[in-house]
Amino acid sequence: MWRAIVETALLFLTPFVAYALFHSLQLRWPFVRELWHGKIVSLLTIAGLLVAIVGVVALGFTRLNQGAYVPAHMENGKLQPGRFE
Repeated sequence: MWRAIVETALLFLTPFVAYALFHSLQLRWPFVRELWHGKIVSLLTIAGLLVAIVGVVALGFTRLNQGAYVPAHMENGKLQPGRFE
């Protein structure tokens, strides 16, 4: 569960990090209030949402080949770990 939340959050934050990195490469301090006005933050939020949605959909399609999940269970007195079959 945590993995899905962290992956989505990282995908959402990607445009914000790219914007800060862009200003850092131009030798400007990226955390100045004037660089983060309302229009830029709105565009970065929309871009972050789009990246997160596309990323989650892409991850969902690439994980379809895993098969059915068999949870951990006891077999012949030994604990068998969960796995995909």
